[in-house]
This record gives sequence, C-alpha cells and structure tokens, in this order.
Amino acid sequence: MAFATEIPDDGVPVDPTVMSYSEFRPIGDVERSDDRFEVVSEFTPSGDQPTAIAELSERLGRGERDVVLLGATGTGKSATTAWLIEQVQRPTLVMAPNKTLAAQLANELREMLPNNAVEYFVSYYDYYQPEAYIAQTDTFIEKDSSINDDVERLRHSATSSLLSRRDVVVVSSVSCIYGLGTPQSYLDRSVALSVGQEVDRDQLLRLLVDVQYERNDVSMTRGTFRAKGDTVDIIPTYEELAVRIEFFGDEVDALYYIHPLTGDVVRKVDEVRIFPATHYVAGPERMATAIASIEEELEVRLAELENQGKLLEAQRLRMRTSYDIEMMQQVGFCSGIENYSRHIDGREAGSAPATLIDYFPEDFLTVIDESHVTVPQIGAMYEGDASRKRNLVEFGFRLPSALDNRPLTWEEFSERVGQTVYLSATPGNYEMGMTGGEFVEQVIRPTGLVDPKIVVKPTKGQIDDLLGEIRSRAERDERVLVTTLTKKMAEDLTDYLLEFGVRVRYLHSEIDTLQRVELLRDLRRGEYDVLVGINLLREGLDLPEVSLVAILDADKEGFLRSGTSLIQTIGRAARNVSGEVHMYADRITDSMQHAMDETERRREKQIAYNTEHGIDPQPLRKKIADILDRVGEESASGEDTVDRPELVGARAVGGAARPRQELEKLIEEMTEQMVSAATDLRFELAGRLRDEIAELRKELKGMREAGID
Repeated sequence: MAFATEIPDDGVPVDPTVMSYSEFRPIGDVERSDDRFEVVSEFTPSGDQPTAIAELSERLGRGERDVVLLGATGTGKSATTAWLIEQVQRPTLVMAPNKTLAAQLANELREMLPNNAVEYFVSYYDYYQPEAYIAQTDTFIEKDSSINDDVERLRHSATSSLLSRRDVVVVSSVSCIYGLGTPQSYLDRSVALSVGQEVDRDQLLRLLVDVQYERNDVSMTRGTFRAKGDTVDIIPTYEELAVRIEFFGDEVDALYYIHPLTGDVVRKVDEVRIFPATHYVAGPERMATAIASIEEELEVRLAELENQGKLLEAQRLRMRTSYDIEMMQQVGFCSGIENYSRHIDGREAGSAPATLIDYFPEDFLTVIDESHVTVPQIGAMYEGDASRKRNLVEFGFRLPSALDNRPLTWEEFSERVGQTVYLSATPGNYEMGMTGGEFVEQVIRPTGLVDPKIVVKPTKGQIDDLLGEIRSRAERDERVLVTTLTKKMAEDLTDYLLEFGVRVRYLHSEIDTLQRVELLRDLRRGEYDVLVGINLLREGLDLPEVSLVAILDADKEGFLRSGTSLIQTIGRAARNVSGEVHMYADRITDSMQHAMDETERRREKQIAYNTEHGIDPQPLRKKIADILDRVGEESASGEDTVDRPELVGARAVGGAARPRQELEKLIEEMTEQMVSAATDLRFELAGRLRDEIAELRKELKGMREAGID
C-alpha cells in the first residue's frame, strides 16, 4: 500500500513547493492502493505528440507550476493527456467547460486507461432551479430539482476512488469548485470491513443508518440495505453491484460483490470499505456542535433584524431555521443542509468550503481543457452564486452563513491546485501570462492535414464574389460555411442566396443544440451546400466536406472578430485537404494579422513535417462521420434512433394522425429511450428525445380534448 504523499519510484518526482495545499485534506496518511497508470491503445504517439509529452513531463519534473499546451484542433490533445498521465504517474483532475465535453473526454480517457479509475464528476441535477427571492415583485422561488441517480453514483464513485487508490483520473466540470462535505468526515464515517473482523451485526446496521443508508427489505436500490438473518446486503451509492456480508455470530465470515437483481455472486473479496450515502455527513458530536452554532447565529441575526424593524423577515427566518434544526436533531439531515455547511465543517465566517479538490492527494496534477473558456468560467462562478444568496439573507430566507456555502473564488482555486497544464488551440491571456509567454506546441495532425490557406478580399462586391466561390465548391461536391456579424445580415444573405438557387440554410440562436446537429448532418450529406451563421465557433463543426469558410466583415474588431475567435473560425476549414478561408475586409486589423501569422506559422511547420516524412494528407472521413452521426442519430438501425418515422410522432408520417393508443405507446417507448440515453451520458440525444416527447404529449392532449380515439 502507498500513502497520500508517496510517489512511485518510476514516476516523475514532485517539487514540494508546487504541491497543492488544503486545510480540509484528511489528517494523517490515507491508505491508497498504488496501481500504476497504463495506457492501452493500438496507437502510439505520432506527429509532434512525442515531443509534446516529453516536454510537458520535463517541465513538470522541473517544478514549473503552470504549463500551456498549445494544441491545434485535431492533433490529439486528449491522447496526449493520457500519455502524460502515464508518464508522471500522478492522480489527475481534468476540467472541461461543460457536461457534454466532460463526458466525451471521460469516455476517451477510459478507452486509453481501461485498468485505472477514470471518474466523471459533474452536477447531478438533470434540472435545477435554485431558491431565490425577487424583492421587486415579492416573489420567492422554492428550490426545485431533479437528481440524476446515475450521475450521483458517479460523483460518489469519484470521491470513494480518490480516498482508496492513487491511479485515479477525475474528469469534471466546474462542479468541482462547489462545496462538498469534508473528506475527513467522509472518511471518518465510512465503514471498513474485513473477513474475520469482530463486528456486532446490529451495531453495523445502526452505523449504516447514521450515514444515511435506508433499510429496505423489499426493493434494493442504491443507498439502501437489507438484513436477513446473518446476511446483510448493501448497495453503496457509488457502486452498480451490491455488497453481501455474511456473519458467523459476530464475526464477518465472508464478503462478496453480488448482482443486485439476480443475487449472483460476481466476486469474493477479503475487505471492503462502505462510504457514506451522502457527502454531507457528520457524527453525532459534530452535528450537536453545529446545531449549537446555528442556534447562536440565529439568535444574533434575529436581534439584528428586529432592531432594524424587519419583523416579517425575523419571523420568516425563525420558522425556517427552527424547522431545519429540528430535522437535523431527529434524522441528522434536512433539505438544504448544505447551507449550514460552515457550521457542520467548523469553519470560520467567510472561509471557503471543502470541495472535490480536497479529496485529492497533495501531489495531484490539474489539466484544464479548452482553458480559454474554462478559466474565465471558474472565475465567474463565485459572484453569480453570491448575488442570488445576498437577497435570501437580506429578506430572512437564510442565515448569513449560507453565503459560505459557495464555489471557490479564482484565488482560492489557484491556492488549492498544484501544477496545472492548460490545453487550448488559443490559450488566453491569463494562461500565457502565468507561463511568461512560453508554451509547449502540438500542431502536427496524425492525419497529415494542414491548416487552411487564408485569402483576404475587399468588401466591395463581396457577396457576388462569395456567390461565385459557392458555385465552384458546389460543382466539386464541397461545402461552405459563411459567418456574419449580425442576425439580420445572416437572414438577408440567406434570402439573397436562395433567390439565386443556392441550397442554403441559416444557423441561428433559436435553433437548439440537437437541431443544430441535425443541420450539420444534412450539410455533410449534401442536402444543401451552404450554412450561414453568426457564431460558428462551437464544437462539432470540424466537417471534412467544408472546403471554404467565408468571414464577412473580418475587419470589424470585437468578440466575434478577435484574434482568438478568428483562429477558432479558421480551424473550421482544417479538415479538408484543399481548405481555404476567405476574409472580406478593407483593412487588416491587429486581430486579423495575429490570426493570419499564427495560421501561417502552423502551416509551415505542418507542411515541413509532411514533406520530411512523405505524408500525403488524407481526411478521416468515415471516422469523423461516425462520431457526428452518433451524436445526431446514434445509428441507422439502433434502438435509440430518433429519426425513424416510428419515433418522431404523427408529424413524420405524411402528417397523418396516429391512433391515440399508438401515440401513448410511442410516448412510453421514447421515455424509456430518453432514460437509457441519459444513463449512458448521451445528454444531447436524451435532450432531443425529451423535446420530441413534449411535442407528442401536446398532440395527445389535443386528441383527448377533441375526443379523438
């Protein structure tokens, strides 16, 4: 076994000055298994991946706290991350800007690190409406949420893995900077069992209830246990299998992992640790101390409100808080208990809460993906949360200590993470400033594809010139993306091109993500040739059929025409061997010059590499299509397909109405598919199914009102 601060002999040694610090890290050594990270892949590092991996590892070994990897689109940054983790042999936190990208990244890393714990940690809410108060209209919005049990299991799996083994990679959204129970309490309240151990059965059952497990002898679900004679079955919140404990008297005779439905034994083990069913858990002594502290704060706050003449607010606060205290005294828990986390943790007023970061050992590595988006996102979370809670405190809905149940500020986040690797095709000013402008580069694509050629053209006659370019591309069965600055200009351009017989579509803000995927799929299939939009920077637009990206009004400085945005937009043509970018402008701005210089620098490096190694650039058409099609429709014959006529309701079948009974059955089938898609972390597919179900229910309601059978 290895302890938290140990580094495997063959890993990269860690400079103590760049280790992370946290006051919430468990006191004393945490016993963790020390299995090695091992990449299992049919591929080997290629292009400039070997150089990038070696340089990143060297810089981390030298003790550099911040390292930037400038990786162009399609160069395999995710694979580089996996090989880097294998090289340094350290637990790693990988942060992504949203749930969908985090899920994709987690799946990629699981494929490359199949023998290690690759965990997924995001918000467990399918739907979340936080409590809020709007003073202008005297409107209180009650907290409303829908928890995804599978995502909650994955969150518990992440924390239990971090406290029991070192070979852990956690892929997370910004959820990792939000308050979580302290790892010390989580560890202290866990139940460790081993074969031959003397344990009183009834005492074990009481311990399980204390850490929020519920007894259910009829239906076994996560977070429950059942007891029959000398056998106790538990389904931990972080496991898909149940744990069976067989007693002989007061001695643990055998431990098994069993299938919760069939009861079949999956494997026999010698020891097991059962972690609590909730992250917010504390022992009776700590809870008693917390309740006393809450009552003391309540008394002080009530006096303040009454002195200010806010009698309504005082009465409201007294009723709400007294009810919560009574719940905590009776069952050790209450709805919204996280708002009292400062008292339960024993923290000072204004101090930061414990988060997922505190569950890592102190030598962990942080990797921030798409850092130009994720870094500002991390910094923005605190103020957004605080602005809502200030109203709740001021008007007597919460105690002031609720403000301390919050995400970390950027400064607190920086203090708690150690060495950090920033991944981006366009690193932001912060990352580059932290590294003094130095970065590790990865711009060679394994496919040999090079960045597109850039052509600057005058704005006079730009539409006619664009029309000619579109026609020449259409003749070659290639596609065109056009980006404008305003919605009206995009609409007018689409109408104009339609008048000339161009097969064109308009991508606008009212089209949701899932319809957007369908639009892109139709573009690839050749159902139309041109896609016009305002902001074409989002992921999923790496389309190999696109040979031209036209940027109108490229010289109008602003967010959509900044250096970063232009480089991202230029990358949309990087999947085609003959890709070009046409910028229509009357002058070359600093942003344009920066984007052009950077693209040309990358092109020269890519072309030189291809020439030296005799590589003929070839787009991976089939592989890219498969990825996109999976998001949009899963497969032509799979059970999750949403484009088959039988799964899109009466609208898809020539407008003919379906019998009501058939429509009800269809809604039931699609609901099952939606749940299945959410379980598999295919959120976009699940969202589309949800929208289709809503439309079908409206149709069904109309049929019922009209008395149609």
